[in-house]
Amino acid sequence: MKEIQSILDGIISGDTKSLARGITWVENELPGYEELLKSLNPERPVPVVGFTGPPGAGKSTLINALAGLLSAQNKRIAVVAVDPTSPFNYGSLLADRLRMSERFTDPRIFIRSVATRGSLGGLSDKMIEITEVFKAAPFDLVLVETVGVGQSEVEIAGLADTTVVVVVPESGDEIQALKSGIMEIADIFVVNKGDREGAEKMVNNLQKISSFHADHPGTRPVIKTSALQSEGLQQLLDTLISRSGSGQGSEKRTYLLAEKLYRIIRKKRMDDVSKQDLFEKIKETLAATGSANVYALAEAYS
Repeated sequence: MKEIQSILDGIISGDTKSLARGITWVENELPGYEELLKSLNPERPVPVVGFTGPPGAGKSTLINALAGLLSAQNKRIAVVAVDPTSPFNYGSLLADRLRMSERFTDPRIFIRSVATRGSLGGLSDKMIEITEVFKAAPFDLVLVETVGVGQSEVEIAGLADTTVVVVVPESGDEIQALKSGIMEIADIFVVNKGDREGAEKMVNNLQKISSFHADHPGTRPVIKTSALQSEGLQQLLDTLISRSGSGQGSEKRTYLLAEKLYRIIRKKRMDDVSKQDLFEKIKETLAATGSANVYALAEAYS
């Protein structure tokens, strides 16, 4: 399709309007979106950094500050902010984008908010595809922020080359609960709002925890920051850049690609299943019998 090729050419050349159209095309699965995805260059080396962590850790403020630093160095940055969606009407406030409003007029920063649309794990169900579209554009770095739901936000590990887990000093003893979830996927730990009491203790705890997991040999970096005070940001930025320039290990690369392929296949197999259809089916069953056995109803889709 000529229109798809025109969008692709625009994305590659850095045209923001083409990029926005391409993302919309993919996100809404408009005719030809698969051809667009298959035409992308999968080997383009644009690092993807994922930021996850508990609500209120300051992820949006941290990303906003990092984007400003990178822009000042003439780097082109893409920011993808994932916001929670209502399970009833799929509406979303997209509040993360509001927190980054001061970057809207910066020509070197492109911000896109996406809604989870009911997907669990802290990401949108189209995030893999959207990220691939961003990587086709001439960006130096793609920053992805998850919704901030806590321990279940492990999907980011299957998307990002580097995963940053952001916590705050007040997390305290909650670290023990977090260990079995998002703590295990971190490549870098950030203790944000580091000017608060207990920050040094949190840093020490994370340094001990980070050396326990065999999947991450050695101690992973633990960086104390204060996004509002602009403290520790350059150290974090230097760490991110050094990691992105060191190359990705073959095992990590294989894992990322296998995880992406798995999710794409899973989604394709679920394409003919609509939540609205399921709602209507249960509604009819309840009206007819007064009860609904979801396990029996599920057999029709297996």
